[in-house]
Amino acid sequence: MSFRLGNRRFAPTVLGTALLLAVGTGLVSLGLWQLRRAEEKRELLSAYAQGTQGGPGAALDLSTADMRRLPRYLQVSAAGRYDGGRQILLDNMPSAQGQPGYQVLTPFVLQASGAVLLVDRGWVPLGPTRAVLPSIGIGRSGEEPTRVVRGRLDELPRPGVRLGQAEVPVGWPKVLNYPEYAELAGVYGERLLPRILLLGSDEPDGYERQWQLRFGFGPERHTGYAITWFAMAATLFIIYLVVSFRPHSGNSLQ
Repeated sequence: MSFRLGNRRFAPTVLGTALLLAVGTGLVSLGLWQLRRAEEKRELLSAYAQGTQGGPGAALDLSTADMRRLPRYLQVSAAGRYDGGRQILLDNMPSAQGQPGYQVLTPFVLQASGAVLLVDRGWVPLGPTRAVLPSIGIGRSGEEPTRVVRGRLDELPRPGVRLGQAEVPVGWPKVLNYPEYAELAGVYGERLLPRILLLGSDEPDGYERQWQLRFGFGPERHTGYAITWFAMAATLFIIYLVVSFRPHSGNSLQ
């Protein structure tokens, strides 16, 4: 493609056009991805705020609800009993102050349906060595009594990058690093519910619980990064135009 504009001729090279399309498309794609990430975090913040506004008194009874249709962070309650003999320690879970330790997941068998809900009872520190696991006993000795637990629905923690699937260890408690529901369903059976419950801070038999959304940074920074990527794409396009407009020679036959 070539045309004249005043005393200049627009005559981009094939290589320059190819670079513009390849690099420009990549920059715009990065900008759009950052905008999507910003929107995702805004939606999470909104859902968390709505769940907080509901308050413990407005907790929904899980025995009458379809878990799959409930929004994330909703305040709920459930009647049943803990199964303290089959607990999980989620590894690589720092405390609110950044100390190394575990999140304690305890299965809770619902009285109405027999389904299993994993309750996150909070954070416990590492022992003196990794061979010494923390004591996470629940309730009295013998059969655990029926009780009502309250808290906020959530999903299993997810890593930034998942590197394969770890083997589930034998024995209890099991120390797992970012397990998926498919792995846990193999441990607890098909009646495992597809959410976890973050145990309310006023509920008994819990550990350190400072529930909050933990972002590396908020949606505003994602928007700022998006603007940067779009600005770089615009700058590249301007450079492409400047380089492609060449002085026109009157002696040219074109």
